[in-house]
Amino acid sequence: MPAMEQPQDHTPRFEHTQPLIRRPTRRVTAESLITDWLASADIQVNGHRPWDITVHDPRFYNRVLADGSLGVGESYMDGWWDCTRIDEFLTRALRASIDKRLPSLREVWLAIKARLINLQAPHRSFEVGERHYDVGDDLYARMLDPRMIYTCAYWPESQNLNTAQEAKLDLVCRKLGLQPGMRVLDIGCGWGGAAQFAAQRYGVEVTGVTVSKHQAAAAQVRCEGLPVTIVFDDYRAIHGTFDRIYSLGMFEHVGARNYRGYIQKVRELLTPDGLFLLHTIGHRLTQRANDPWIERYIFPNSLIPSRLQVDTAAEGLMVVEDWHDFGTDYDRTLMAWSENVERAWPELQTTYGERFHRMWHYWLMASAASFRSRNLQLWQIILSPNGVPGGYTAVR
Repeated sequence: MPAMEQPQDHTPRFEHTQPLIRRPTRRVTAESLITDWLASADIQVNGHRPWDITVHDPRFYNRVLADGSLGVGESYMDGWWDCTRIDEFLTRALRASIDKRLPSLREVWLAIKARLINLQAPHRSFEVGERHYDVGDDLYARMLDPRMIYTCAYWPESQNLNTAQEAKLDLVCRKLGLQPGMRVLDIGCGWGGAAQFAAQRYGVEVTGVTVSKHQAAAAQVRCEGLPVTIVFDDYRAIHGTFDRIYSLGMFEHVGARNYRGYIQKVRELLTPDGLFLLHTIGHRLTQRANDPWIERYIFPNSLIPSRLQVDTAAEGLMVVEDWHDFGTDYDRTLMAWSENVERAWPELQTTYGERFHRMWHYWLMASAASFRSRNLQLWQIILSPNGVPGGYTAVR
């Protein structure tokens, strides 16, 4: 009989069995996490490029993880880290969306607080004047142009801050079609430079309103002898009728709960054939709360609006005639302001101290980075109560 075929054994055999080697698992720490995030944006810790950061205190990592943007800013103020070009460091971080990975409990609380409380109610509106705009006219006089215009300049045909700010003011006046004898309202008039310009160059009568005592006093001196009236009050307290209204860099202090009421107030004050120019920073996302570091140290009770929020506030109340975005000009403006501060710092350091210096520098660089990364925009929006007959001709 033929031999029976034996079943085949398919069990794998290893000629040279090696012991299984386990690679050590990398322990995830605050330092490794932050370092990896920064590396994704081409930023090295203790590197040698201008945008690399040097960490002086290892507590930096835990502080950033725990407190988010507040921890980043405060740790810089405390000298825990340095960077030659903070603007470039933060631009790279924002483009890589590292800020989105750093939520903090304070951000959540600010959002809840904004929903529960009107942080920009009339009795609260003076706080930003006291804490920011009244910090010291000597600082602003050295940082800004001679007219002390504290908003984005217009650079297309300018080579220095002074001419760029005058170009911006002239752009505003031309967009509004100012004519001699018109009554004009300046909401958030600052130190009076825009009101002075409009009265001198275009022969209009200007009423300026501000919540800063220092600004009001300086504006009255600046505009002495001109048809300009300066009012120290909240914009909601203004009454009367105006042919033209403009607001340069004030809408950021209005707050989401008040956007609609703000536009209603403008509509109430404006003649039926009038024009309103809204000059404001804009965010590409709709937000409900301010950045925690900005809230604590720079602009309390403030919020940057989104395009959706502006459109919603104006819907059914006014016609949007023109929307001009020149946010990249704000990057250049902020860098010019920073250069002026650094040049004047030997005169200012005794009054303000090094921690303030680091805070101010960080704010200017972080703001420049926000515009450079295109997270923030700068809008000039023309609105009319009923629509311009035949259409509005855009001015640039």
